[in-house]
Amino acid sequence: MIEKINHIGIAVNSIEDAARLYTEVLGLKLGKIEALEDRKVKIAMIPVGESKVELVESTDPEGAIAKHIESRGEGLHHVAFEVSNIQAALEALTKRGIALIDEKPGIGAGGDKIAFLHPKGTKVLIELVESKK
Repeated sequence: MIEKINHIGIAVNSIEDAARLYTEVLGLKLGKIEALEDRKVKIAMIPVGESKVELVESTDPEGAIAKHIESRGEGLHHVAFEVSNIQAALEALTKRGIALIDEKPGIGAGGDKIAFLHPKGTKVLIELVESKK
């Protein structure tokens, strides 16, 4: 079911400010900044080998990322695993008793299909990604 780690999501107050660590200090390249209006965020992907670091900034003070930062501060938000068939993965996980935030996939960065598992059952917020490639 799981093919690889697609990305690690980092909640930040400012993509531009946070990106300096990854670009100026670590020498990585910042991808384009993309707005996901339905999720009330801006994101930027930073490729690292076969995976990515995703910087996630809230575009709404009442959005999930803003609330996450308010209660926990900036930092690790989620781990995203790549799957080849997200609908089949969600069905299999449901049968195994894993609670889902998203019962049906939505559209994420780059048009990939995404869905989140509920952290109450997984201890960390997990995102599944079916990449458009």
